[in-house]
Formats: sequence, structure tokens, C-alpha cells
Amino acid sequence: MATKKDYLIVLVLLCLYSPLYTQNNRLNTNGSIGWYNYFGAFKVNDKFGIHTEYQWRRDDFITYWQQSLLRVGINYQLNPRMLLRVGYAWIETYPYGEIPINGLGRDFTEHRLFQMIQLSHKEGIVDLSHRFMLEQRFVGRYSSSDVEREDEFPLLHRIRYMVRLQVPLKGDSVKDKTPYVAIYDEVFIGFGENVNANVFDQNRFGILLGYRFNKVVRIEAGYLNQILQFGRQINGQNVFQNNNGFIINANFNFDMSK
Repeated sequence: MATKKDYLIVLVLLCLYSPLYTQNNRLNTNGSIGWYNYFGAFKVNDKFGIHTEYQWRRDDFITYWQQSLLRVGINYQLNPRMLLRVGYAWIETYPYGEIPINGLGRDFTEHRLFQMIQLSHKEGIVDLSHRFMLEQRFVGRYSSSDVEREDEFPLLHRIRYMVRLQVPLKGDSVKDKTPYVAIYDEVFIGFGENVNANVFDQNRFGILLGYRFNKVVRIEAGYLNQILQFGRQINGQNVFQNNNGFIINANFNFDMSK
């Protein structure tokens, strides 16, 4: 009869074996990226606003295209701590890096609908935010190598969660003429009938140094790590892309209600 000690030995062996199997079943690539982003918020009244965003994502820091992302949305400030947003995004992904995301080595278009809830609160001098986002992604696909443009747009579902901590480098709050540091992490999970090899889709981690000039303008820059899993396998192996580089954010907040 098996004892608790036997079960413990089996558990330890499984834990030791699993990472080895996982590593053997992975194909890892590395890249250097640079993301240059604009974010613009336009306050219409106390409740409603317009969100605009463009991300110029580059490979080899700035030399080649990685992605082009344009996103627009409608904001609704439910209360001081909860922001709701719905909107649309248009994304163009290019064949960058050692192994292109698209199996044919081509660029592809994605049309995306999204819904977002952002919760914000303050603990001492630390500003915390939690962002939950649900996405319906219509990702372009080539049915064969003979077609010149994407002729299929299957629906993929994805959920995202980001936590961000922000601390002023002087004083007890981020206000005009205040430098600050921020750290964040965001995980992406795919689900639904069309999910492929990447239930875990990607993870992003960043450390930023920022400066708030006034109520309208904030600038941030720092380090970014992106771990991305492809939706396809190569020779039975899951493909993981590990990208390291830097990110620059220009944030603008315009009050149109006055």
C-alpha cells in the first residue's frame, strides 16, 4: 500500500520532470523592440470622454516594423474609482524577428472590438490600478499560399489583466511638475472554440520613469519585456518569442467640457 512518503516522492519527481518536458517542447526566440506610443483622452463632460491611441511598434529597436496599432474608444466614468471603455482597434502585424508569426511569412490585419473596466485606488503614496479587458479579435488569415490577401477572419477571444503601481519621486502624490516611477505587468489569455496553441497568449512587464508636466501632458519611458506565444506550432513545438527593449509613452488629457 502506498504511503504518504511514496506520494511525496512521486510528486517531487513530477515537478522535476515537468519543467524538463516543457523546455524540450518549446522553441524560443529573442528580439529587441522599441514601442513609441501616443495616448489621448478627451473629456466631454463629467461622465463621458473619447479615448484615442496609436502605437508605433518596431523591431530591432527602431529599424523594422513589428506592429502598427490604432485604437479608439468611448469612456464612461462610473465613479472616481471606476472607468469603463468600449471601442475598436485596427492592427497590422508584420513578419519580423527570427520566426514570423504568420506561417507564410506575411503581414496580416486584425480588427478588434474590446470592453474594459479599470479600477483605481490609492494606498499611502502608491497609486494602484487594475485593468480588465475583454477582446473579440478578427485576425486575418491566408487560406493558402496562392491568395495574395487575407481571405479569412476567424473570431478569437482574449481576456487581459494588468496591474500597475505608481509612486511619486517627490511629495506624496503625482501632480504638476512631479517625477514618478511606475511598474506594471499584464497577462493575456486566449479562450473560445478558435483558440489555437496559445491559451497563454503573452505577458508584458514594464518599468517606467515618468514626469507630469501639468494636467494635460505626461511623458513616460523605460524598459519593456514581452513574452509572446504563437498560435501555431513548428515541428510539434510551441513557439515562444522573448522581446526586450524600451517603451516611450506620450499621454495627453484634454478637458473639452469647459
